[in-house]
Amino acid sequence: MSIATDQAPIQYYPLGDSAVVMQFGDVISETINLQVRTVAAWLDEYTFEGFVEYVPAFTSITIYYEPWLLNYHEMILLLQEMVGNMTDTEMQEQSEVLTIPVHYGGAMGPDLEYVANYHHMSTDEVIALHTQPEYLVYMIGFAPGFPYLGGMDERIATPRKENPRPKIPKGAVGIAGSQTGIYPMETPGGWQLIGQTPLELFDIGKEEPALLKAGDRLRFRPVTEAEWLKIKSGRDGN
Repeated sequence: MSIATDQAPIQYYPLGDSAVVMQFGDVISETINLQVRTVAAWLDEYTFEGFVEYVPAFTSITIYYEPWLLNYHEMILLLQEMVGNMTDTEMQEQSEVLTIPVHYGGAMGPDLEYVANYHHMSTDEVIALHTQPEYLVYMIGFAPGFPYLGGMDERIATPRKENPRPKIPKGAVGIAGSQTGIYPMETPGGWQLIGQTPLELFDIGKEEPALLKAGDRLRFRPVTEAEWLKIKSGRDGN
């Protein structure tokens, strides 16, 4: 079965003179994201002359190439042939669900009460709704190792802050609209911060620097501050 079966036809269009965008749809869905990851996995294993790199997103993947080795029309034919020989079964869904410990509220989650008040619920209800779903990592972006997660309960969807913070600590767990994510490093940002994980999401010293990748699944687990400190001290080797 072709990865385009039962879906809208794949759209191809140029991005400048050295890239092609493969657009699989215009809605965020696990099916479309699986198609994106299938192409990405193929490109990891079977590159071609003139290939430079690829950049996956929620519903598309951009493929950069050397224009003096391939022209746009040759790229389209190559990609169409690639898709024709590819099946959904080439990309197996990850069965393991990762657990991300989070201490909610307090100094580590300064916006938890705001989110609760915005939805006229208690902070415990926000935590329960945030920790209940199994999330899919749709893509990594914004900062190295930053996971864009799908699956958050719409009942706690909350607008971004009107005035972003100049510094957000690494490990901060936030909400922006209907999305939730984890800041892998200290950076400015406008997400509503509801908690923090002691886990290291990005370590440049490791062979695989990012803890998470597109296609991973995870759940958040609430922990006390004491548990948070114990996990962090164990990770730091203290």
